[in-house]
Order: sequence, then structure tokens, then C-alpha cells
Amino acid sequence: MRYLLFLIALLLPFAGATQEWEDRQIFGTSSSPALRILSSTNTSFFAPIIENFIAVTPDTSVEYLVTGTVDIDQLFRAAPEDFDIVISSAMDLQLKLANDGFSEPVLNVDHPEWAQWHDSLFAFTSEPAAIVLNRQAFNNLPVPGSRQDLIQLMRDYPDRFHGRVGTYDVRQSGLGYLFATQDARATETYWRLTEVMARVGAKLYCCSGQMIDDLRTGDLIMAYNVLGSYARAQAETSDDLIVILPSEFPTTMMRTILASTAAPDPQRADLFVRHLLQLQSIADPRVFPLPPLSGSQDFRTQRTINLDPALMTYLDQMKREAFVRQWEDAIVQVE
Repeated sequence: MRYLLFLIALLLPFAGATQEWEDRQIFGTSSSPALRILSSTNTSFFAPIIENFIAVTPDTSVEYLVTGTVDIDQLFRAAPEDFDIVISSAMDLQLKLANDGFSEPVLNVDHPEWAQWHDSLFAFTSEPAAIVLNRQAFNNLPVPGSRQDLIQLMRDYPDRFHGRVGTYDVRQSGLGYLFATQDARATETYWRLTEVMARVGAKLYCCSGQMIDDLRTGDLIMAYNVLGSYARAQAETSDDLIVILPSEFPTTMMRTILASTAAPDPQRADLFVRHLLQLQSIADPRVFPLPPLSGSQDFRTQRTINLDPALMTYLDQMKREAFVRQWEDAIVQVE
């Protein structure tokens, strides 16, 4: 027994080494103090922000670790002392982290009240969920403007859509679950749309990036609830995607940041949060390539998901299990 305990203690420091990151990059000189950032945001969007931070804080290096929103929540809860900063698109999971005491307050920040939670969690983007189409595949099809248009198209052309529709697997994706629960709260159309996607053999994905990749190769003709910022960034560099915000309302999330209460370098964590929020307010795309709050339309008219306790409703275990069962009943044909 004593030997077993010794072995566990010996192996614990190496547990994090087995994590398979979607991306891992180090910015700055490796000999400088490192700031560890755990994030769901693609490195390409955050590299200019980090490089700008290092330019004004030259004695800092940054390790940027990218993984899924559910993994972020689990990893950080298990070892908050391993990370200085947490950035995620899953607003509900982030709010629960802050509410559970994992977030260190960053005080006296000039930031809208509706875009923060108790000085401990800060929203810094406004990003709608989009319908994204493969342009070539829609050459002779009407382009849908709403969820109802999309339902009708799949009913009218089931053979064209069969096996070529993508959406989030809400069991695996924190952002996918957030978008799904918010859609379902807003309109019954969501469940009809889910059932129709199932009938045409929808494919389920962990993340927007994979859906966009399959749209560009033609493996998908349409993807639903793709993160609009990622899709638009791809559409700007090529002509193979059509990005649509549903005309009835686009469900819009706010990406959030928090500083760990157990941060190895709390001072630099505090500085990074302040620096990020300052860049957001300036909204210069050269150093802040994400859609800022200040550059968006009135958040109340976009059906932006509010940063308030209601967000945690569907994180209740019984409510989550009930929602996932209902979702599985609707999408079961793809299993």
C-alpha cells in the first residue's frame, strides 16, 4: 500500500503531459517567466493578442494551450494551479467556474457591467452562431435565410443533403450544448430542425473548425450553429463558403476570460486580463482579430446569451441529462 501511494505521488506531476492538445505554442523567450493560458480559441486568433502583450511586457513568455470547452472545464477544475488564465466560448461553464470560486477578481476595470460577472469573469467578444454552406453545392439551390427555410430545403431535397449536414454533438462540445439549450429556449423550431437533420443523416462534430474543414472539402453541404467568427475568417480568404445569420435571430455568445485563483503568476495573470480588455475596447483588427463587444450591434437585439445565473440552469445534472435525452431522441437516426 505504501509503495502504491508512493507510485501515485510520483506519477501525478506527469499526468498533464498525457493531455493531447489541439495546439500548443510558446511565445517569447523560454527563459522568461511563463504565463500559462488554457483556451478554446484557435491560436491564429490569439497570436497577435499575445505578441502585443509580450511587446509591452517583455520579460514574459506565454504558453498557449488549446483544447475543447468540456476538456478545459475538467482540466482546470482538477488542477487550477497549473494555469494562470482560462479562455472559453462556453459561457455557462465559465460562469460556473467563477461562481464556484475558481476565478480571481480583477478590480477597477473599465468594462460594461453586462459583460462581466462580479469582477471575476469578463466577456470580450460578441460572436453569433451561423448557418454555413458550401457555395458550389448551392449553385442551383435557394440560399436559406432562416431556420424554417433550412428545414424546408432539407425536406424538398433530402437526397442532396443526405450525409452532408453537420452540427455539434452536444454531449462532447460545451459550446454546442450552450447553443443548443439557448436555441431550444428561444424557439420550438430548433427541435423540428434537429429532427429533419437527423432524417438526412446528420454528422456530429466536436467543434466548428472540423465542420468548416469538411464544408471546404465538400464532405458537407451545410453546417448548423457554426461559430460565425471562425466561418467568416475562412470565407474572407476563399470563395467556397456562404455564411448566414438566421434572419429571425442569431444566437450570439460572448467569449470569456478569467484569471485563476491559484495562478502561479497572479500579477501577470491580472495584467493579461487588463491588457486583453483594453485591446478589445480599441478594436484594432491588427492586434485583436476577434469580433469585439464594442464593434457589435446592440447586444440585446442580437439575442446575445446573457452573462447571468440563468446560464447555469442547464448545467444542473438532472436538467442536463433530460436535455441530452431529448436531443438524442431527436437525432437518434444518425447513431
